[in-house]
Amino acid sequence: MGSFHFPTHVFLAHKLLPRSTLVFVRCFVSFNSKKDSHDFNRILTECEGRIRCIHKMHAKIITGGYAQNVFIGSKLINIYAGLDQLHMNYARKVFDKMPQRDVFLWNMMIQTYANSGFSTEALNVYKEMCENDVAFDKYTFTFALKACSVIKNETTGRVIHGHVVKTGFVYNVFVGNALVALYAKCQMIEACRRVFDEIPEKDVVSWNTVISGCANNDRAIEALDLFHTFLHDESSCSTPDHATLVSILPACAQVAEVRLGFWIHCYAIKTGLTNDAMVGSGLIAMYGNSGHLDYARQMFDQISERNIMVWTAMMRAYGMHGNPHKALTLFSNFLEGGFQPDGVVFLCLLSTCSHAGLVSKGREIFKQMEVYGVVRGHEHYACMVDLYGRAGLLMEAVEFVKSMPVLPSKDVYGALLGACRMHNNIELAEVVAQKLFVLDPNSGGRYVTLAKIYGDGGRLKDAAAVWKTMVKKNIKKPFGFSSIKVDSVVHTFGVEDETHLRTMEIYDTLAGLDEVMGYDHQLEAHC
Repeated sequence: MGSFHFPTHVFLAHKLLPRSTLVFVRCFVSFNSKKDSHDFNRILTECEGRIRCIHKMHAKIITGGYAQNVFIGSKLINIYAGLDQLHMNYARKVFDKMPQRDVFLWNMMIQTYANSGFSTEALNVYKEMCENDVAFDKYTFTFALKACSVIKNETTGRVIHGHVVKTGFVYNVFVGNALVALYAKCQMIEACRRVFDEIPEKDVVSWNTVISGCANNDRAIEALDLFHTFLHDESSCSTPDHATLVSILPACAQVAEVRLGFWIHCYAIKTGLTNDAMVGSGLIAMYGNSGHLDYARQMFDQISERNIMVWTAMMRAYGMHGNPHKALTLFSNFLEGGFQPDGVVFLCLLSTCSHAGLVSKGREIFKQMEVYGVVRGHEHYACMVDLYGRAGLLMEAVEFVKSMPVLPSKDVYGALLGACRMHNNIELAEVVAQKLFVLDPNSGGRYVTLAKIYGDGGRLKDAAAVWKTMVKKNIKKPFGFSSIKVDSVVHTFGVEDETHLRTMEIYDTLAGLDEVMGYDHQLEAHC
């Protein structure tokens, strides 16, 4: 390459030049000094975040004959990935120009796509890697499994799991954690637990992932059992951290496990996490679900830097316990503090108004969503239908559904069917149920609700026909359950449940109670 000279006065007046220009000047000097890839890497680092500088530097790398240098190529891929999604095609072009791509470059490309929101492209790169017979390492599987988790691609995840087993990485803690996260995200808790149990040396991430997976998939009691096992696991050197508390608190909130919540609160105080917004919002939700609004409010007041999660948790706590005015006052304070409400905040407020019968206020809040630029989801429309239904305004609910700018979802029709049962409107219920049988054909709850509406209206033959349809289509309604804690052990009971170890004693006790209650009723009748 020929020499390239800059006038001396340019360097003397360097303070007058913008930084990007100086970086580019140094770029030319570096190339003409025939420096190695480490120097180019340093110059690229100085260009980070400045698109024009990066493009010019990239052009010089190509013309200088360094486009196939693995070290420089990996740096370029990393820089383009750090810009935005629009520049991912540049990263891919750099990758494609590499004649010899080692596992590090393949991993970087998979990770780059996954972190940039292109999970499908990340998995395509993984597929190319398989076709090119590139040897995998633990990072390959970790990045690819993360991409599967984001888009909940169970099928590809299982294929990668097979590759993990074949290549002998099945007992690696990093790969194991990624598999646990994948199956939890795909709501495959049994597979999630199997993989977790097979990890020989679990770290805190392993425990946090499986606990969070159970808590987020309506397996709160299982999450609590895992947390207790973690605390008493002598084989593990790990102790609960910030993520552990954030993972277990939703489970405590679901089952109103206030004693464990108190312990977690004490642990958070000892470890200095009480001012953390995520831990704080979890504690507020737990206290709120347990009915301890005073403790929830104390926790709220102690958090100095409240984010939107903290405010929402406190508003929801007030709303679920029949304190709509406190929830709405808190919302006013929230707005005065300069916060921008999101869809979750409005959903919380609409639910509060629905349960409190505040129709006018609910309408007002629904209109406010447009003012703040919040997109209305199906949940918000369902809340409005529920609001009208609970207030006995069935026709308003019907008109509201007809006026929706989007097609009503199963949640919307589900709220309307619930309102029909509440107000014994069989004719409307039949129309709504038919819509639901198309939108949500395998939900036993819809059939049960319609059967009960018929039963309440004295139409027993129609009710029986609905039950027969359920049997014919093998549609089952998930049973609810009750739980009781005895000697620190949570026992659960469902309808006609015979799975408990002491089933015979339980049923004998219930039979005895029936006799006592029957005798008491006879006495009352005679009196």
